[in-house]
Amino acid sequence: MSAAHGSRRPLQRTSRRTLNFGFDRFSGLYLWALFILVFGIWVPNAFLTTDTLHSVASSQAISAMVALAVLAPLAAGVYDLSVGATANLTAIVVAVLQAHHHSIGTAIAVAIATGVAVGVINGFLVVKLQISSFIATLGMATVLAAVQSIVSGQQQPAPPTASSWLNLTQSTVGGFQVVVVYLVVLAVIFWWVLAHTPAGRYIDAVGANAEAARLSGVSVGKWRWLSLVCSGAISGLAGVLYCSLNGPSLTFGTALLLPAYAAVFLGSTQLKPGRFNVWGTLIAVYVLATGVQGLQFVTGVQWLNDMFNGVALLAAVAFAGWRQRKSLSRRFRRSTGRSDEPDATPTEPDQSPSGAATSQVASR
Repeated sequence: MSAAHGSRRPLQRTSRRTLNFGFDRFSGLYLWALFILVFGIWVPNAFLTTDTLHSVASSQAISAMVALAVLAPLAAGVYDLSVGATANLTAIVVAVLQAHHHSIGTAIAVAIATGVAVGVINGFLVVKLQISSFIATLGMATVLAAVQSIVSGQQQPAPPTASSWLNLTQSTVGGFQVVVVYLVVLAVIFWWVLAHTPAGRYIDAVGANAEAARLSGVSVGKWRWLSLVCSGAISGLAGVLYCSLNGPSLTFGTALLLPAYAAVFLGSTQLKPGRFNVWGTLIAVYVLATGVQGLQFVTGVQWLNDMFNGVALLAAVAFAGWRQRKSLSRRFRRSTGRSDEPDATPTEPDQSPSGAATSQVASR
């Protein structure tokens, strides 16, 4: 009997491996391939062109940077809802300073420093004053909108026209605008910090279980504060690059917030399910963008972007919540030996802010 059991187990394992196509980790890549196939057949003359490829890549680069700004604090267990307002403010600051004859270098440095300052203030509100990150950064977004009105005089600044300023993002590398290269470089640096440095491990520990990290000697407040500063800095950089790519705008920041969160939440179901991760986020950004672009070629309607991002956010949160409940139930049954009660769980699932990566943001 034992020999029979011993011969059965390897066969079962082999069967599982054979049937596992990685849908739990690579569903975004499968969906991306499906979009390309469907729209490539449906509207090949418009969709399957290098112009479309370059357009989608460059138009989503700023949104992807803002998504990385969102990812930094979420990985440490806090929200930053001020990223769009920060990017908008820094875009106005860099344009206004150049209009007042400051050098491009000075204008960029001041604008990014403004984003860092926003992150420092957010960290103070969340860590020192113990205000909920959701409330603190939402309030900060409103304050920044007022500051933006003061800086701009409630008028859209004239776009800077210096060739060196325009070439900052609009020059091309291999057919792609250089802003795409900036995104890749930023993503590689961010990934390396999160995955291969002590700082990344501390942030991961804080996001997974803040109380356990605190008991282990990790300075939870310090790393949450630094994650918010990082978010402000990346948002500031995104605002500067947006201004160079598209010109200053008084309203673009608000439209970046939902896509950024949708991409981060959806990205947490990719590659490393249950964890916020850089490459999953970028995959989510471009999967959503590809779907939106294809549908716009087919229908021409303008509301598809908001619809896609909203549905993606809800679907990612619902899917991750279902998977977490299933995982908790399986672990509980395994520990108690009660395999006949599929819904038994020891506690209610943790209602973390991410929904899509509950283990990352369990503590507030």
